Amino acid sequence: MIYMPVNMPFNIKLTQKTIERTALLTLVLGFIAAFFVLDLREYFTLHYLQARQESFGVFYAEHQALVIAGYMLLYIAMAALSLPGAAALTLAGGALLGLVTGAIAVSFASTIGATLACAASRFVFRDWIQRSFGGEKLSAINRGIEREGSFYLFTLRLIPVFPFFMINLLMGLSRLPLRSFYWVSQLGMLPGTIVYVNAGRELAKLDSLGGIFSPGIIISFALIGLFPITAKKLLGLYRKKRGLDVHPEGGGNA
Repeated sequence: MIYMPVNMPFNIKLTQKTIERTALLTLVLGFIAAFFVLDLREYFTLHYLQARQESFGVFYAEHQALVIAGYMLLYIAMAALSLPGAAALTLAGGALLGLVTGAIAVSFASTIGATLACAASRFVFRDWIQRSFGGEKLSAINRGIEREGSFYLFTLRLIPVFPFFMINLLMGLSRLPLRSFYWVSQLGMLPGTIVYVNAGRELAKLDSLGGIFSPGIIISFALIGLFPITAKKLLGLYRKKRGLDVHPEGGGNA
């Protein structure tokens, strides 16, 4: 008679789950490693995008739906994998797609990518994320969520005291529902998205270095500088009125 341990199905299930997580982690790390080893960052710089703006514009005029879909998928992948280049992609969205279409595409793509990163942190890489990025930062976020709920995430999105990717990963360790994470992130990031997309649209109009001093460029970059200051002031007034802590926990700037 062959002896079958009572807990064998559980062990098999646990092993399969571990294998699946390990395989997924290996795949993700492989993509990230390839991004840096192959130096793909150069394709997401403002210089590269400006040099090929005309050819991008011609292709977009002929295949608008395809370009928008491809742009959004690329942005989602970049955000989900926490890869650098989101700022250049956002500016490119404004330069190539225009203000309205660019803002809509970036808003949905960045939020979907952020939510995928949050979900992966919560359900797949929780232990590794907790060891790598836990500690005081995670404690600060947990206290903020317990004290203010979704409004704390809204504050972090509007005035990021943590880097974009770290907010996604650490929120995955919190008890905030993914549905709330999605819509709060989309609302909180929308004003900043519009400011950056508009800057990209203005940069697309440059035909010489002298254009840097045009009113549109000056106003766009002034908005980028003033936006976090203004948002912080307005949120401070709102918090004071609501009797909340005027300064969100988390420390310094992103």
